[in-house]
Amino acid sequence: MSFCTHHFHTIEMQWSPNLPPKRIIGWPSTIAVSDMQYCSTRGGVQGWDFKDVLLSGYAPDGGMFMPETLPTLTPDTLRSWSSLSYPQLVTEVCSLFIPTELIPRADLDGLVSAALSGFAVPGVVSLARLKGGLCVLELFHGETLAFKDLAMTCTVRFLDYFLRKESRRAIVLVGTSGDTGGSAIQSAKGLRGVDVVVVYPRGRITLVQEKQMITCLEDNIHVFAADGSSDDIDVPIRRLFSDQQLVKQHSLMSLNSVNWSRVMVQLAHFLYAYLHVSGLEQAETGAPLPTLEMVVPTGGAGNIAAGCIVKQMGIPLCLIAMTNANDIVHRTVQSGDFSMATNVTQTMAPAIDIQDPYNMERVFWLLSGRDGALVKGMMEEFQHSHRHTLPEALHKQLSQVLTAGAVRDEGIVETMQRCWKENQYLLCPHTAVAVWHHYHCPPTAGVNRCCIATASPAKFQAAVQKAGLTLDLPEAVRALDKMSTRYLALERGQDWGKDWEGRLKQHIQAIGSARQRGVAYYSTVECN
Repeated sequence: MSFCTHHFHTIEMQWSPNLPPKRIIGWPSTIAVSDMQYCSTRGGVQGWDFKDVLLSGYAPDGGMFMPETLPTLTPDTLRSWSSLSYPQLVTEVCSLFIPTELIPRADLDGLVSAALSGFAVPGVVSLARLKGGLCVLELFHGETLAFKDLAMTCTVRFLDYFLRKESRRAIVLVGTSGDTGGSAIQSAKGLRGVDVVVVYPRGRITLVQEKQMITCLEDNIHVFAADGSSDDIDVPIRRLFSDQQLVKQHSLMSLNSVNWSRVMVQLAHFLYAYLHVSGLEQAETGAPLPTLEMVVPTGGAGNIAAGCIVKQMGIPLCLIAMTNANDIVHRTVQSGDFSMATNVTQTMAPAIDIQDPYNMERVFWLLSGRDGALVKGMMEEFQHSHRHTLPEALHKQLSQVLTAGAVRDEGIVETMQRCWKENQYLLCPHTAVAVWHHYHCPPTAGVNRCCIATASPAKFQAAVQKAGLTLDLPEAVRALDKMSTRYLALERGQDWGKDWEGRLKQHIQAIGSARQRGVAYYSTVECN
């Protein structure tokens, strides 16, 4: 069953009197961001800087880092930004949250430019304007053909920048539902100061996604195939990050969208779409800013969290979160039922086969007036029982800020077929989850709409074939079949969560030992 609804009235979030005032960012701006500090969504950590947050992942109290204050973007700023390239826009966004004392502006320009230099289209991202007012923002032109490449490449550059300055090493631990792991591997492979440990759900991702990970044989890349779902993988990973001795000893950090830097860079997706699709350039000076509807395929909710942040920065967005059959975000928005289903359903859109949308914690924090105690209680209950009913006031806020829907596989197939028939344009199954909404819920009169395209259809050949369509595979994808592979298996035993935690901890400790001794790791490790 599929679902759509219309809650397209927007609200401006009210700030509690005891919160610091929002800072207004003008253009060009000389306002320093040296006071930009970060806190945990669970209230136990305050006053951290960007570098500390980048090198952490989860906060020590189990929460997620967020800026203590958010800037507001003025209409003049937006109009001035409309002529920027995508990399320039990313730089401007990052400069709002990274003090120049940590990364001087010239260095930031160079890091972002270098990170986004290897994309397949000159503009890094691309807008496809199709029939019936369908506009698709293509975010998948990076090396792994997924939107994760945009934020991941920048985040890894920031990480490498700080590690080199301090002659430090770090071990990155990543759980993936398909795309994040490949993007982390490709962004960090060969870096001397970083080891990347990736865990993926064997049999629950596409062959292309899997091969993009297990064909990387660099000594700093470590891949585990787990017999479980992506939500199962999150259990031992969260436990490892709560082991503060392990975290400190090995500089253990995350490159999932748990990491604030990933979400920060993703703010640019929404700003780019707004600048180019909303009709801002045609709006008269002094008139209210036009509204843009943005439809987002949603799994872990990192993109939706970024959209909510952009909305609080003053951009009039109507956000639509679309899920597949793993519809926890949809149910949370519609009824306040923030509860996992019994099992993760395998669908044609595997990257959003998620029942634990961990970035919703950031959304709850924003919409609850930054109530860390409330969020802590909610999330601890959810992690313990996998069930929670949102407080009425929070659910009311959420349903005003987000609209949600869910699409099953038959809807994905129908949408891929229709888009091809009408436009000769091939959608990946995740993008089809968003475009389904466009076809079944027409846009509000006078409001433009943009659907986010999160991945290339080349990564999902089985879905394309199921829709009765064909595609020409890029050479980089075809070459994966001829490459050697390396990975370690995590079997599902009786106490698999504890076993996986132990195996991963031993591996992390062994990596640290090898690096201290200055020897290659895989000369003594047996792999599949």
